[in-house]
Amino acid sequence: DTHRIVLATRATMTTAPTVAPPRAALIKTPAWARRRRFDRVRRGGDRGSDSRRRSPVASASSSSDRSNLAASNLRELLAGDEILRAPCAHDALTAALIERAGFKVGFMSGFCVSAARLAMPDAGLISYGEMEDVGRHITQATSAGFPFIGDADDGYGNAMNAKRTVRGYARAGFAGILMEDQRAPKACGHTKPKCLGRDEAVARVRAACNERDEGPGGDIVVFARSDSRSAMDSLDEALWRVAAFADAGADALFVDALRTKDELRAFCKVAPGTPKMANMLEGGGRTPICSPEELQDMGFSVVAYPLTVLGAYVNATERVLREIKEDGYPDESRLPTFESLKATCGFPGYYADAERYDVTSGK
Repeated sequence: DTHRIVLATRATMTTAPTVAPPRAALIKTPAWARRRRFDRVRRGGDRGSDSRRRSPVASASSSSDRSNLAASNLRELLAGDEILRAPCAHDALTAALIERAGFKVGFMSGFCVSAARLAMPDAGLISYGEMEDVGRHITQATSAGFPFIGDADDGYGNAMNAKRTVRGYARAGFAGILMEDQRAPKACGHTKPKCLGRDEAVARVRAACNERDEGPGGDIVVFARSDSRSAMDSLDEALWRVAAFADAGADALFVDALRTKDELRAFCKVAPGTPKMANMLEGGGRTPICSPEELQDMGFSVVAYPLTVLGAYVNATERVLREIKEDGYPDESRLPTFESLKATCGFPGYYADAERYDVTSGK
């Protein structure tokens, strides 16, 4: 009897583990993939042809571990009634100044970063790593949740490169990412750009949107841009492309170098419900200069000022260098005081914080 009990016990111990699923089955579906399916259900299904009708707020991921405060804030601003004015920064200091001046959103310009970091033209010479590095400094120089949109040029390669760029920009703290349909080497849209074919351009946008929805970097607002107005000299082509980008899931749209106010109005009629961005390039750009109020009446949600801050910086620097060279001393009336400059760079806050850890003062 004892022998039969032992055998029965061994048989039970041998067969029990087969009741549970094998370990391979437990790890076959990673956690992020399970969250992705859950997010789709929470949002009411996959993003598809109805994406043009979706609110920019509605496309934010519902999963808390993929949340991005800056992206959430940008979506709320885009859903508002007031057009957003977005001056462009080229480094951490200009980003901090934009926020301090009271703007609600900022933009990191590829033209400006290439000029400031490399002293080179916006012609595909700056790399993803250099842009992402500047972007990380920009988002760290501003308040938590302050929305900055990052220029990602052409995504730095094919659709898979675009996915990596979206992931990196989200992890760097950007609220939004702007990606264009150019082929390498890219160029400023007001110069001599060259565009991808339609299918590849749409695939790149779709890849960027998939990364936004599924990737480990978290949420980010995807601005899809077309340069085909200049590259192909065709307004119809540009409008077809941005409509296709909206169908592919883009949160916002931009056509660079539109040439008349009628073209601006025509752009705003494409993909109703999807926010549109304009940019005002002073001093000789192809797009007519309009006031924010006029652009808002046309239907725009965002107006960027891509070269304004950089242009002011270049002019001021050249003037003061000329004064030093010719007169031996700059015009102090045009310079900040030392105290003001220290405040801009954060010295008062630094010293106040340092006092909390001063072990020599006897406090």
